[in-house]
Amino acid sequence: MRGSLLVDNIGELVTNDIGGEGGPLGIRRHAAVLVEDGQVAWVGPARDAPAADRRIDAEGAAVLPGFVDSHAHLVFAGDRAAEFAARMAGEPYTGGGIRTTVGATRAASDDELRATVRRLRGEAMRQGTTTIEIKSGYGLTVADEARSLRIAAEFTEDTTFLGAHVVPAEYADRPDDYVGMVCGPMLAAAAPYARWIDVFCERGAFDVDHARAILACGQAVGLGVRLHANQLGPGPGVQLGVELGAASVDHCTHLTDADVDALASTGTTWVSGFEPTTVATLLPGAEFSTRSPYPDARRLLDAGATVALATDCNPGSSYTSSMPFCIALAVREMRMTPAEAVWAATAGGAAALRRTDVGRLARGARADLMILDAPSHLHLAYRPGVPLIRQVLHNGVPQCRP
Repeated sequence: MRGSLLVDNIGELVTNDIGGEGGPLGIRRHAAVLVEDGQVAWVGPARDAPAADRRIDAEGAAVLPGFVDSHAHLVFAGDRAAEFAARMAGEPYTGGGIRTTVGATRAASDDELRATVRRLRGEAMRQGTTTIEIKSGYGLTVADEARSLRIAAEFTEDTTFLGAHVVPAEYADRPDDYVGMVCGPMLAAAAPYARWIDVFCERGAFDVDHARAILACGQAVGLGVRLHANQLGPGPGVQLGVELGAASVDHCTHLTDADVDALASTGTTWVSGFEPTTVATLLPGAEFSTRSPYPDARRLLDAGATVALATDCNPGSSYTSSMPFCIALAVREMRMTPAEAVWAATAGGAAALRRTDVGRLARGARADLMILDAPSHLHLAYRPGVPLIRQVLHNGVPQCRP
């Protein structure tokens, strides 16, 4: 849609513009945003707003940057509702159910997989998520990993090769052979469709030596590093992520003091001109769905680490596409303030993807924003479970209302 668009009569505007005023969220009152060619062209007081071809009246509501969900597994088939029910009845989560999804995904057609991604991407968009990372990891053959990423790339710029999700059943007694395939033909087939490489570095998945070898191979062909680590217990994953300069280490449920110090030592922000950090991406939907201890976000924040929130949307351990839900969990269970949680779900997610064009509303940023049915960002945690997203703009284009 060509021409300019003015969103005005904004009661509270969250900009995440750290160079401006209004605290860590860069809040402006009684504000307006001008959008041109899919980008933010101007931000300022509503009384000074320039003329535009079209106008959206926010009616005094809060406007925020679109959520940036930096960890999601959307390319799969089937579900694991029975596994969820068993956990709620007391069975522990071990990660082994991933193989169930692998079987269903391998058997699904491209169109079936595409339909699932489209459905979940639409769910996320209606809840304010305008940027989403999508991983492979439920194919675990050369052909299935490549097609998973090819389909994911139809929906996002941030695709992640997760061939090292678990060792598939056919390689159960030959993990070294599987790692060799991941580093060789699977990586070669997947890399053209991927921006990132990831490994599940955890007991029952991949040890630190295998993880280091796989990530190094990904780096050698130009992929950025991400890492699943320290979800099921203490381990070397966080330290490995920091060592390799990973953009993000995800889960971070069980951390030692040394892990926290390592994450904090990489810095606290990622904006144009700053050194990149290794972000601690916390996934409270997984703890909710597995009845596991929540990560200690307060400990990370107080140490000076950069924290992001993401959904970990997947059919087994966190089948939610709702960033507002994750914000509410982070505030209630992880001792984050509402402002910290909103920042982590927007600018923090952008930092985890090393993106400076999303997660903020400042001149030159992508015009991704949401209008709430509420006067303040506080309501995202204050009113959990309530559909508060009135309208979403993606690349400056209004999307379907929820």
